[in-house]
Amino acid sequence: MPPRSIRGRLTALVTLLALLLLVPTGIAEAVIGRQAVADGIWLEVRQQAGITAALVRAGQLPDTTRPQVDGVPFVQVVDAANRVVLASPQAAGWPPLSSVHPPAGAPEADLKSCPRFSGCLRVAALRVTPAADSPVVYAGRQAASVGPFEQFGRFFGLQEGVLTILAAWATWKVTGRTLRPVEEIRADLAAIGGDDVSSRVPEPSGQDEIARLARTVNGTLSRIEEAKRGTERVLMRQRQFVADASHELRTPLAGLRTELEEAQMHPGETDLPELLDQALFDVDRLETIIADLLLLARVDSSGEAERTRVDLSDLVEAQVTRRLDRLPVRVTAEPGVHVTVVRSQVARVVANLLDNAQRHARRSVEVHVKRDGATAVLTVMDDGPGIPAAERERIFERFTRLDTARSRDHGGTGLGLAIARDVALAHDGTITACESPSGGACFTLRLPGDDAEMG
Repeated sequence: MPPRSIRGRLTALVTLLALLLLVPTGIAEAVIGRQAVADGIWLEVRQQAGITAALVRAGQLPDTTRPQVDGVPFVQVVDAANRVVLASPQAAGWPPLSSVHPPAGAPEADLKSCPRFSGCLRVAALRVTPAADSPVVYAGRQAASVGPFEQFGRFFGLQEGVLTILAAWATWKVTGRTLRPVEEIRADLAAIGGDDVSSRVPEPSGQDEIARLARTVNGTLSRIEEAKRGTERVLMRQRQFVADASHELRTPLAGLRTELEEAQMHPGETDLPELLDQALFDVDRLETIIADLLLLARVDSSGEAERTRVDLSDLVEAQVTRRLDRLPVRVTAEPGVHVTVVRSQVARVVANLLDNAQRHARRSVEVHVKRDGATAVLTVMDDGPGIPAAERERIFERFTRLDTARSRDHGGTGLGLAIARDVALAHDGTITACESPSGGACFTLRLPGDDAEMG
């Protein structure tokens, strides 16, 4: 069964590779070394045989009793009748080392002889002269003389085994040290719960894969934390919105129910036309609040396919025309200020800003439409009481009414400016509140202009 951990797998792989490399190398070293020793032995016995044959040819037979090459103790001169005529002290009294007589055409031969009175020998046989009755010189040494190399080979085998073990141990230690940060990252990630993602994993120094992994993990945790915060903010905003909506809807419903119950309890004292007028007023208010809530729900889901190219100046003129029965509105609009928007939503923003301005203005309202570089700008100003600087951001929150306009009978639902802000953001625009030159309120809507005419 293969190891489960990466550390174990790498160690096993390196150990296998070490064995695959070192074992054949050791075998090759043993074979080559043995052959080198054997070749050296053959060279020595040949050298001794040559020296002895030269002495025999020179008539110096008595001198051949002492080998001239160290390590070659066995020397014999054998005549054509296979009789030993001369032998070294170590080979004295021995029968011929071999019965092989090299022919004249091949005067030298390498032999391996294993006589009963001695161990196996490596023997060089050399014919002294080409004559038919030429003696033959035999020079030999023990074949067991390769034993020291065999011990050397065993040393090499032991060394290769030690190297394999060291390679496995070093791989295990180095891999463990290298993968330690990964284990720390894993442990830290396992300890991070769903309720708290603020923890971070340790980041090793350097630019290697593990360091980049740690930075990526921390970056992902940061994004998850930010997304969680955003989700929590959205949920809190939704809960607050639901609470506010419930409160806003409960008031007209409660009033409507009270009026109907009183009429039911005292039908004779009920002024039916007045009751119907008041009930219709409450129903209209409910309908307006529900319509605004539905619009807010649709703003974020508006797709690019619903957007069309609109002339903002024409759109403002059309909305102003519908409100000529109220306070006068003075419009200054550049022609051809085009934007690509959801027409119904932007029309609702313009309507809300105009209604808000006419509701709070004393004498008149001013509207300006112009280009500002690549941006279309709509400004709506009134000469009413204005908006305190500390409240200019809060008024865009849903169901927010300032003290000067808190009366629900005044006409507002508290959603008009919230709708304007959400529509502006959905179209990559902005809406801000400031003070008009006359001291009243001023609202500025900025939307990205149409690229065909604005640059």
